[in-house]
Amino acid sequence: MEDITLRVARKEDCPRLMELIRELAEYEKASEEVTVSMAHFEESGFGPHPVWKAFVATSMVEGREVIHGMALYYIRYSTWKGCRMYLEDIIVTRECRGKGLGKLLFDQLILEAQEKQFSGITFQVLEWNTPAINFYKNYTNKFDPEWINVAIELR
Repeated sequence: MEDITLRVARKEDCPRLMELIRELAEYEKASEEVTVSMAHFEESGFGPHPVWKAFVATSMVEGREVIHGMALYYIRYSTWKGCRMYLEDIIVTRECRGKGLGKLLFDQLILEAQEKQFSGITFQVLEWNTPAINFYKNYTNKFDPEWINVAIELR
């Protein structure tokens, strides 16, 4: 795509980021799973103790900046490896997929991880999401089928 700019997400981006998150949830056939409120999302990213950071891919459309994609991560700690980046979501709008935005965002994450001297990047991909799996295979061939995802829901 032409004239794409990557930048760190700002608080005023949160409504658009939530739209992208809902688009991803719909794609993953889990729309009802998105239960985070806008207030909580904003506080978690831009409050006094932010727990996530995101990069956005933007361009100017008819004189205004439009966000076409995002990559949201947080820091996790491994007792074996130390600080690692955990990629929660990388999302590119339907109309922009296949145009290199995902690569731009993922490459930015790698640079960020290197700059912060993280020991690596960890993430999950759904076993049926072949386009995402093929995308990630461009970066790694280490897929770990041994671990089982576990969650305890408190709400």
